[in-house]
Amino acid sequence: MRAEWRSESLGFARVTGVRPRWPGSARGSRGVRPIVGRLTDNVWVSSAVTAPGAAAGGPSPGASPAPDLLARLRMLAGPDPIRHVQRIPARPARTADWPAWAPAELVTALQGRGIARPWAHQIAVAEAAHAGRHVVVSTGTASGKSLGYQLPVLAGLLADGKACALYLAPTKALAADQLETLESLALPGIRPAAYDGDTPLSDRDWARDYGRLILTNPDMLHCGVLPAHTRWSRVLRRLAFVAVDECHAYRGVFGSHVALVLRRLRRMARFYGSEPVFVLASATVADPAAAASRLVGSPVLAVTDDAAPHPGSDFVLWEPPLLPEPGRTGDTTAPGGQDDGDADAASTADSASTALAAAEHQPLRRSAPAEAARILADLVTAGSRT
Repeated sequence: MRAEWRSESLGFARVTGVRPRWPGSARGSRGVRPIVGRLTDNVWVSSAVTAPGAAAGGPSPGASPAPDLLARLRMLAGPDPIRHVQRIPARPARTADWPAWAPAELVTALQGRGIARPWAHQIAVAEAAHAGRHVVVSTGTASGKSLGYQLPVLAGLLADGKACALYLAPTKALAADQLETLESLALPGIRPAAYDGDTPLSDRDWARDYGRLILTNPDMLHCGVLPAHTRWSRVLRRLAFVAVDECHAYRGVFGSHVALVLRRLRRMARFYGSEPVFVLASATVADPAAAASRLVGSPVLAVTDDAAPHPGSDFVLWEPPLLPEPGRTGDTTAPGGQDDGDADAASTADSASTALAAAEHQPLRRSAPAEAARILADLVTAGSRT
């Protein structure tokens, strides 16, 4: 079972859930798993699910970032459904200077987009890639991982007017977002080009013949670039960087296929005389260095020290309440019009039917989607920012 709140800015974005049987529940075999949520600066921003045995104790020591909202939730909920509160302290930002090798026009363009100073982990990634090391950045969501590979890639293309770079994304939508960002920088001599299934033939030809920063995906790399490597020799001969975004998507059988495609890309580039640096990014990979190394086929340096700011938050384990048992009608007539004597005769039904009937009367908890909707309605009515 999974229940999930997501807040992009001010409100709930989605509530999803299913309700399987959960054996071992202390309050009935058909109980619903408790909900875990997070309160950040008086905003409920996320949730997950945890078994009830993992919950213990009360609120963690220290001031809460959302004491008013937490108190209001307790007041509106009636019997306290909060089983545990885990405090996550706030984390200040750690910035770094722009590297000396970054061209002035690139720094000016990035500062024009509101990046006065980069985070320390962005510079760590950029420095490693600029030094020729394969590197993977694995920091939190919205921590600015893109700048970690944009900075060395764009600096390299500006420094060498013939250098080329590939950007690989698991989805065309992600590549389109990156294309829009890169185009907004308006750097001289760099025209990003998309190469995917929706790209018109004329634009594909331009990307192959003149493109220096090509945004594509592993499927097009496998089907459109590598089989026609003689036509892509210009790009392969001058390939300096390969950025692999959301690399955690490449796992299992699909991941093994992508790993083979990347190895083939490296062999082709080496055949034409280049040795590209791989820069990978992911927010959710468990072991970034090992996963990236298996994907690329060479040792990869991992940057995991997140220097982006993070507000304090509370993770809240919330257990939905029990539903009231259905009322009894008092009717002694058995189903099918049987009288009491017939009902006594029917009491010899097999044990499976008896067990099933007993299970149907086990206490039930309110479902996670219903509880999420009630919480949201209560908070909106109370005037809380959600």
